[in-house]
Amino acid sequence: MHKNTTYLGLALFFLLAAFPLLLGIGYALLYSLGLTGILGEGFTLEHWQAVLGSAAFWETMAFSTCVALVSIGLAVGLALAVVVRRPLAFGSGALSFFIYLPLAIPAIVMAFFIFQLLSKGGAVSRLAFQLGLVEGLQQFPDWVNGQYGIGIIAAHFLMALPFFIILYTHIYQSEGMPALVQQALSLGASRRQAAWRVAAPALFRRSFATVVLYFLFVMGSYEIPLLLGSQSRQMVSVLAIQKLQRYNLGDIPQAYAISMLYSIIVIVLVVGLLSSEMRDTWKEYQ
Repeated sequence: MHKNTTYLGLALFFLLAAFPLLLGIGYALLYSLGLTGILGEGFTLEHWQAVLGSAAFWETMAFSTCVALVSIGLAVGLALAVVVRRPLAFGSGALSFFIYLPLAIPAIVMAFFIFQLLSKGGAVSRLAFQLGLVEGLQQFPDWVNGQYGIGIIAAHFLMALPFFIILYTHIYQSEGMPALVQQALSLGASRRQAAWRVAAPALFRRSFATVVLYFLFVMGSYEIPLLLGSQSRQMVSVLAIQKLQRYNLGDIPQAYAISMLYSIIVIVLVVGLLSSEMRDTWKEYQ
């Protein structure tokens, strides 16, 4: 009975989640190869060559990767610092309640918040003007809609930080980190060494798969870079959607090619993570 329930659950998951996703990926692949769609006239690699030979595409991929690395790197680093120094701070009490609040904020709401906070007419620029740090709002740096993606990084950082604090707090308690830290202290390590050479690496290893998946989520995000990004430097999802929605029908196959390239990156990394997790599980079982 238990096996039948498991098989039924897997079948429903495949029909409701995996199968539509596979259909979408298959359609995008066929469209990018000229095998379907309005301009479909037979197999061709022209659209893939146009994308792979475009300097704008590679700049977009590099920019998306940098934004994801910086925002997730800052969030993971600060979350580790908070948890290894104060592992019980978010386990109970008021902080354990308030840390969940940012997780309930949709991405588009966070984008509007950052825009009102960091734009030239936002709260920070007005405060800087009142303090005499700038002579006019136009002197305030381009933190929103700028070429360096500072607004995008800030928004994703504020969304990722509470998530990783909660994750590391849970791992710290469930994986027996207090006993591991105490053992390091009993062997002569200082509290700083026990925190950063024992607890932090162990927490990061346990969360590595989650960090990579969150990195992929940020790299492929749409709402935040659409509102806070610039037209000169776009993230990969914004570039794909803009090509898909243009009146030039020749850009549509390129949009699907870009989507396929990003999907390939995601699939390769996810398969690699699953394989690594399975190897680690098998080693522990042996």
